[in-house]
Amino acid sequence: MKRERLDKVLANMGLGTRKEVKVLVKQGLVVVDDVVATDPGMHVIAEEQNIVVDGEPFNFKRWVYVLMNKPPGVVSATEDNVHETVVDLLPYEWAIKVHPVGRLDIDTEGLLLLTNDGQLSHSLLSPKKKVDKEYFARIDGRVTERHVEEFAKGVELEDFTTLPAKLEILSSGETSEIRVTIMEGKFHQVKRMFAAFDLHVTYLQRIRMGPLHLDPALKPGEYRELTDEELDMLQNQR
Repeated sequence: MKRERLDKVLANMGLGTRKEVKVLVKQGLVVVDDVVATDPGMHVIAEEQNIVVDGEPFNFKRWVYVLMNKPPGVVSATEDNVHETVVDLLPYEWAIKVHPVGRLDIDTEGLLLLTNDGQLSHSLLSPKKKVDKEYFARIDGRVTERHVEEFAKGVELEDFTTLPAKLEILSSGETSEIRVTIMEGKFHQVKRMFAAFDLHVTYLQRIRMGPLHLDPALKPGEYRELTDEELDMLQNQR
């Protein structure tokens, strides 16, 4: 386990700035292994030692994994000068640490993973891994078996040809409902694939990323930590 400065550990977990944490220490409000801390620079192993701040046990988590049902109108970023971000929806102690794994368009809803585990993020986003992403969509226009066949071959776009995609028709008419599974995650990819056949996506929701499924109990804008089972499945993707 890694030894780190006490003030850095507490600041990184959202208990204030390093300067504010030093004040807590000077006030005698931080206790480490039943001994009042006097040096904010003392080195601790946060995972192993018993730390209490102002009478409250300090539960250290080095890695944070958050499953969110991203709402529309919110951007998949850590900061934005115009729009609210997915990180803005989280409590401060998570928001200062995590980043979204990949992006969903501002008007796209659904499954979004946020974490500070850079290795896991890289593994899930690496083109070599070909982690599949499944979407539910409503389409303005009739989706037919011809489109299913074309998606299965790969759709030629202006700048690249997609990998073969699985298209499932749920209903077909003036408005169609479909599920589509893609291996990449290019900018506006699902929308562009349908636009190649003069079809317009009116609603898009990501429902799966690799083994991780959108939790139906989460309303748009809600989130929770991953379960141990979900985390194990993701780590086995590496």
